[in-house]
Amino acid sequence: MTTITPDGTPDGTPDGTPAPGNCSPPRPSLRPGPVVPGTLTAVSHADQSPKAQHAEKGGSGTYPGAPRPERVRPTPLADLAEQLGCPAPDAGRPGAADAARPVMVTGITHDSRAVRPGDVYAALPGARLHGADFVAQAADLGATAVLTDPSGAERAAATGLPVLVVDNPRARMGALAVSIYGAPGEDLLQIGITGTSGKTTTAYLIEGGLRAAAAKVPDGGLTGLIGTVETRIGDERIKSERTTPEATDLQALFAVMRERGVRALAMEVSSHALVLGRVDGCVFDVAIFNNLSPEHMEFHSGMEDYFQAKAQLFTKARSRAGVVNLDDEYGKRLAEGESEVPVTTFSAEGHPDADWRAADVEVGTLGSTFTVHGPDGVTLRAASPIAGPFNVANALAAIVSLVVAGIDAQTAADGVAAVPGVPGRLERIDAGQPYLAVVDYAHKTDAVESVLRALRKVTDGKLHAVLGCGGDRDPHKRAPMGAAVARLADTAVLTSDNPRGEDPLAILATMLAGAAEVPIHERGTVLVEEERAVAIAAAVARAEPGDTVIVAGKGHEQGQDIAGVVRPFDDRQVLREAIEASLKSPQPNHQG
Repeated sequence: MTTITPDGTPDGTPDGTPAPGNCSPPRPSLRPGPVVPGTLTAVSHADQSPKAQHAEKGGSGTYPGAPRPERVRPTPLADLAEQLGCPAPDAGRPGAADAARPVMVTGITHDSRAVRPGDVYAALPGARLHGADFVAQAADLGATAVLTDPSGAERAAATGLPVLVVDNPRARMGALAVSIYGAPGEDLLQIGITGTSGKTTTAYLIEGGLRAAAAKVPDGGLTGLIGTVETRIGDERIKSERTTPEATDLQALFAVMRERGVRALAMEVSSHALVLGRVDGCVFDVAIFNNLSPEHMEFHSGMEDYFQAKAQLFTKARSRAGVVNLDDEYGKRLAEGESEVPVTTFSAEGHPDADWRAADVEVGTLGSTFTVHGPDGVTLRAASPIAGPFNVANALAAIVSLVVAGIDAQTAADGVAAVPGVPGRLERIDAGQPYLAVVDYAHKTDAVESVLRALRKVTDGKLHAVLGCGGDRDPHKRAPMGAAVARLADTAVLTSDNPRGEDPLAILATMLAGAAEVPIHERGTVLVEEERAVAIAAAVARAEPGDTVIVAGKGHEQGQDIAGVVRPFDDRQVLREAIEASLKSPQPNHQG
């Protein structure tokens, strides 16, 4: 250790009438009628994986990827071809007994491994391989047709399946999925969150508010959540593959939610999702913009390109109303005219021009309380159930978005305050130790600085931080992150995050160079330990009563990607085990 010191078969009725899964009730509402906002005193309260095999509810089979609805009314392939502007395809495989019958479609997927009987397989061009290379697998699994581009048409046609050819199949499959699953999103109240930091936390807080609202309405239905950590369908939880699912999976999820009684959902919307069309076919009732800071610069050409990607959510094609953070410079741009939809603004800093403002903020170790001031004299006490001033902004964003969606402000704030926590977001680990220990997903410079400053305010003793940087992306942020943790923590343990295809020591060298740029009188003790578990144990060994230990960067993740191999690794479990080991065998004090 280096130390720097100091310091399936198509379902439907025989006569072709819609199956029950496609018969939807009128658009749901969580609004109990005219309400007068009241005053609320809220009290805060004390869990990335590869594509999973998903067991269908009520069935015995398992399939890769997102769940699918159990009942889908078959759609004629000819109708989908007409929607795409393609020639009507030939029916069936040549020589098949049912070749003369119309081809019917009951699903769509872009993953050849996830094909089910009755699916359209979307064979998309990729960076290294083309989806058309896997059409034989899709055909063997029961695909009924192929959607592809001109470069994949010949390979697709070789299967004998009908082929729909368009110039950009990725841009068309979202709309096809909407048609195939019967426009399920239209029967759901949808709230989408974008921005750099806070999407996951805000989504959980909104879902808490939606649950509170649903509980107050007869037959209020279930709620849903789609995001980085997991998908929730009522109380069912499914690990997420990515922040925002691909369009084919997303529309299937909407259909499952509708089928199971979900009426409203909160969803994270990444810039990748907006650029790559994953939310094609979605029109959010409310779109939220939290903030913007440098990230994904290997994908975007710069901050302006990054912002324009996010701004797509605030077009009439994507949303009906916006909720925007006026404390953020990019949020101001949306509020000042760069949004196509009406915008409601909020400010956790109390900006007088904001429609909704926070005041009288009281920050604690487990959360914060604050006063909310809104239009027409609305005033109420509210709480963020997660510590940190930045989570006041997330809680305020959640409350305002719920109000814009038509929910009483008191009910919204009550539901937000009751959320028990968010996986990997300042998640407290308590094994009986006499100091605070938390795990957080902070993996950007701004987020690291914010969380360390927040913990500093509630730490009587010293602050010990474990931090790494991921490989194969955003190399420019490594030195600034090393500098931030060296400046703001008493002990900074630099370690591996997900090095992926890069040399972990090379990543650490860049972080260490950033730390070394901090003047010696401004920086704490800096340790370098490549093995993450050893790094966590090193931070724990230095902790004394009244101190705080934070393990940052991976949060909820349950694996560590090293040289393309993902091994099990959960910061929460490893931190708990390190604390338990230290309590059994107290180590000498190593504080610098």
